[in-house]
Amino acid sequence: MHELALAEAVVSIAERHAEGRRVARVELAVGRLRQVVVDSLAFSFELVAMGTPVEGAVLVVDEVPIVLACDACSAETQVETFPLACGRCGSLEVQVRTGEEFHVVALELGESRAATARR
Repeated sequence: MHELALAEAVVSIAERHAEGRRVARVELAVGRLRQVVVDSLAFSFELVAMGTPVEGAVLVVDEVPIVLACDACSAETQVETFPLACGRCGSLEVQVRTGEEFHVVALELGESRAATARR
C-alpha cells in the first residue's frame, strides 16, 4: 500500500511549511497514472497526521486526467484506459502531458501557536 508512504510525505511537507501553525486543509493534485486509491490515501493521511499540527486537516484530492500528445498526428487527447494510445489515430508513439502529477497544491493554515496562546 504505497498510499501510506505518500500520506507520510504529504504530512511531512505540510508540517514543515506550517512552521508551528495548525494545518486546516491540504490540497493535492494527483495524476491518474499514479494509481492512487484516494480512499486509502485519505485513511492513511488521517492516521499519519495524528499527534501533529496536521491532525484534523481536510484532505482535498484533485485527480488529474491522462492527456497524451501524439508523435504521429500531433493530436492531444485525454484517455481513460490502457494502452496509452492516441485517441485520434491509435498510435502508441505518444508523450504523456498530464497524469503523472503528485503535488501539494495548497495548504490552509491556522493561527500561529503564539497567537492562540495570547487569547
